[in-house]
Amino acid sequence: MTLEGRPTSAAQTSLSRIMTALDTNLLGTVHGGVIMKLIDDVAGAVAQRHSGGPAVTATMDEMTFLEPVHVGDLVHASGRVNWTGRTSMEVGVRVVAEPWNEVRPAAAVATAYLVFVALDEDGAPRLVPPVLPETEEDRRRFAEAKIRRTHRLARREAILASRRQDSAAAGGES
Repeated sequence: MTLEGRPTSAAQTSLSRIMTALDTNLLGTVHGGVIMKLIDDVAGAVAQRHSGGPAVTATMDEMTFLEPVHVGDLVHASGRVNWTGRTSMEVGVRVVAEPWNEVRPAAAVATAYLVFVALDEDGAPRLVPPVLPETEEDRRRFAEAKIRRTHRLARREAILASRRQDSAAAGGES
């Protein structure tokens, strides 16, 4: 069964939130986990919109904090599907913060790439529609997502091979 493709812009989603004192860490800046939750929330919305139903986080492939976020900042997280496989999709998220007490433009504060798997009503993986890149930037993001996937799969295979090797060596010493 082949699903009809969906353009990159179809599932693009943004969430915004004002950071409060409850969001701070011991250094007085917003805790990274608060930003990570906002990223996962927007990425989940993107994945569910693109796939047309439930989708769960499989992995956070990359997370980069660029600048600190402060109490009072208005934080915007924007996500879009970069790449799709049969049952999974990579969602890229960009986070910017607008300072509450200064007149200066919003600054990029974090980026992340998450992989989601679409699930059917029984909790099994289900097919997702292919993403159709619309712009040069979309095509670049699609190509880079394929590179990240190749590295992720190679890393997983290397780890599994190492475990098999360790297991065989431990069994041989008995």
